[in-house]
Amino acid sequence: MDTGAETPYLYTLEVKLYRDLQLLDSKSLKVGIRTITADKEHGFALNGVSRKIKGVCLHHDLGPLGAAVNKSALIRQIRMMKEMGCDAIRTAHNMPSTLQMEVCDSMGMMVMAESFDMWIYPKCKNGYARFFKEWSDRDIENLVLNHRNHPSIVMWSIGNEIPEQWSEEGREISRHLQDICHRLDPSRPVTQGMDRAEAALKSGFAQVMDVPGFNYRVQKYENNIKQLPQGFLLGSETASTVSSRGVYKFPVEVSNHAVYPDGQCSSYDTEYCSWSNLPDDDWRMQDDYPWVIGEFVWTGYDYLGEPTPYDEYWPSRSSYFGICDLAGLPKDRYWLYRSKWNKESHTLHLLPHWTWPGREGKVTPVYCYTDSPSAELFVNGKSQGRLFKDPSSRLDRYRLRWNDVTYEPGELRVVAYDDQGKAVGEQTVRTAGKPSALRLSCDRNRLSANGDDLSFVTVSLVDDAGTLLPDASNQLVFEVEGAGRFKAACNGDATSLEPFTTPTMRLFHGQLVVVVQSSHEKGALTLRVRDAKGALPPSEATIMVE
Repeated sequence: MDTGAETPYLYTLEVKLYRDLQLLDSKSLKVGIRTITADKEHGFALNGVSRKIKGVCLHHDLGPLGAAVNKSALIRQIRMMKEMGCDAIRTAHNMPSTLQMEVCDSMGMMVMAESFDMWIYPKCKNGYARFFKEWSDRDIENLVLNHRNHPSIVMWSIGNEIPEQWSEEGREISRHLQDICHRLDPSRPVTQGMDRAEAALKSGFAQVMDVPGFNYRVQKYENNIKQLPQGFLLGSETASTVSSRGVYKFPVEVSNHAVYPDGQCSSYDTEYCSWSNLPDDDWRMQDDYPWVIGEFVWTGYDYLGEPTPYDEYWPSRSSYFGICDLAGLPKDRYWLYRSKWNKESHTLHLLPHWTWPGREGKVTPVYCYTDSPSAELFVNGKSQGRLFKDPSSRLDRYRLRWNDVTYEPGELRVVAYDDQGKAVGEQTVRTAGKPSALRLSCDRNRLSANGDDLSFVTVSLVDDAGTLLPDASNQLVFEVEGAGRFKAACNGDATSLEPFTTPTMRLFHGQLVVVVQSSHEKGALTLRVRDAKGALPPSEATIMVE
């Protein structure tokens, strides 16, 4: 890596083994050169430059592809996170694959490589606790030895929310595992995610770590730091804000326990869990206190399992925590994080959509996620006022909110202004008309003829003007011809039980993603998408396999 994770550069290192001047073996390795420090004076520093970690946690699955690793899917994941401004990944809560680390190396994504979700005391019947005493040392050694030459890795994690954090035994296990990492790789600090701050601090469990990591409970940070000789702390798991793409609930309320009959969460990004908080809360701590060195948000993408807050709701079967949904489509929250994290490009995003038959005359709050300090909102040309971000307000420090807008069909437009009052951008959202076409957008138009390369095709139902039909749920059918095959489909609906591997699926709030896979033969791959009832003209996308 060069001056930072934003400008990665890999060198080729030729390693040759000789005996008596005779070459016995040789190997080419990709390597990167960078420095990492974490200390009281500078916080976290990469190549000597202090920075706040802008990280996300990624679970082990790749949504509709399951747990099997795929290079194309990993690249898509990392690319979308990078475009949001994310600079670090926590491999929660599993040891990463070599392929994932190679992708992170090449794309300049920093990594916290994690190991265990439990030690001796079990969290579940068939967890790693069954094997910890016999295998933990060897597994940590394998983690470090296999990955220590990857420049993307900036710290090791020896555990997540370990039950032993209250005990002397836990403190000594922490020290022991950390010492193994130090012995095999003295160049990187070691951390773990603690969820019981008082217990971990009382036992000394937190104090022995190179980087004390705390999961959630951001309100306890100020008390935690007083007891930490390290002089800094990391938000090793943060936020757990929940939302469903394209779903908006009224009235808009901040809640840590909201549930609804449809099994969805509101995309106004004001709902979280009993143990967690909103993104705004973490940012306040990071901006106001230099000793908070960053965060890893739970999670970058939705994942299979853990459908909190609908753990007992049938048929919810995947999470709501993701900044992107299970299909990899950005939720509104993606643009909230982008407005804070992406310093290279401006962000301007309005929510909700503006197609609300039956809500005429009703209060429909409008939010704007932008890096600009102020903006003015217009409904059908009528100003709703110009708002400025308010550093003293929990929800208005990083967002602009018009809470009293009355819905009327037509046009929603926002104009953003810089510090000097100059207009720097605008966005328009329109009421959708009648469904007209299925629009296909491929993330890649050329694939390698290796039988494994993937293209992710976003399918959107739009009107004549190209406006998304935000509540469309048409059943679609997919057909692939030529140099490839249908791989999977996903609509991002956490309550959907439609199989990912069957070539039919309904739209969820107007969109879904179809995954196609290349063959071993070169040629054209054609994806054809049609409405199951024939209500719309079919659409096609052609991808070249080379």
